[in-house]
Formats: sequence, C-alpha cells, structure tokens
Amino acid sequence: MAFSGKWELESQEGYDAFCKLVGIPDDIIQKGRDYKTVTEVVQSGNDFTWTQHYPSNAKVTNNFTIGKECDMQTIGGKSFKATVNMEGGKLTVSFPNYHQVNEVSGDKLIETSTAGTVVLKRISKKI
Repeated sequence: MAFSGKWELESQEGYDAFCKLVGIPDDIIQKGRDYKTVTEVVQSGNDFTWTQHYPSNAKVTNNFTIGKECDMQTIGGKSFKATVNMEGGKLTVSFPNYHQVNEVSGDKLIETSTAGTVVLKRISKKI
C-alpha cells in the first residue's frame, strides 16, 4: 500500500519538452509549469484509484487493477486501453505516446514518463 495517500509536486525535469511532444497546448503548459499538481492514490491490494489534480480545477482519475486491461485517460483527455503492471514495486504502463513508471522511494512519489528520447521526471512529497 506504499502508493496510498496524497502527494504534492515538489520538482520536475523536462516538463516543457515532454508536454509539447505529447501535444499539450502552450497555454495549458504555461498554466501547469509552476502548479503544484496533487496526486491522490487509493490502493486496496491490486486495485488502484489514481487521481491527478491540475490547474483550473481539472482532474484525471484512472481506476485500474494490476495485470488487468482497463480504460484509462491521458491528461489531454484521450481515452485508451492499457494494462498497468507491477515490476519490482514499480507501476508501469504504456500510454499512447509514452511509457510511464511510478515508484515510491521513502516519502517521495517518483513519476518518470518517457517519449522517445524526451523524459519527464516528477517528484512529489507525501502530504
């Protein structure tokens, strides 16, 4: 249950390049650049509810079970089917344009999204 809780963005690397690559409009990139995104995770065994709160009261919630295909949504609002896996305590999932790995290290949530050679790394602290 290491992922459960609320996490507030502390730092991020590669934000602008990654957002542009995956097609997020410039005005949304600008709003989100300094916004302290809050990620809320509820974990019950292999079942997860993962919600990210963004600027302008926008939020994206994905419900999934480890190892089972589910319907998910990107920050850009696109729906797709994916299977989230747990590998060595890390959650991994392939979105349409990128691959994401989430892990907990101490009191930090580390989210690493990779699209080709562009990497977005976000580190959040537990609140």
